[in-house]
Amino acid sequence: MADALAGDVQEPLDLIRLSLSERIFVKLRGDRELTGVLHAYDGHMNLIMSEVEETVTLVDEAGGLQLAKREMPMLFVRGDGVILVSPAARA
Repeated sequence: MADALAGDVQEPLDLIRLSLSERIFVKLRGDRELTGVLHAYDGHMNLIMSEVEETVTLVDEAGGLQLAKREMPMLFVRGDGVILVSPAARA
């Protein structure tokens, strides 16, 4: 499968194109992470996603870590905050 995939990839954004209508994982600035279905993207890495779960890592006064989660039916992600885009891990 890797050989077939490599033939379709000519530039970095081709990897994103192959993930359209699939679940993806997005790491954002500010210790935020998203998983959801990718519907559209552009060259600035602006993303339109649905069925989104956002996870925010918070540090409390004692230095401990807490995770805050929320779900959104549809989300526009501004590309300047995107650090990483990857296919979502499959269980």
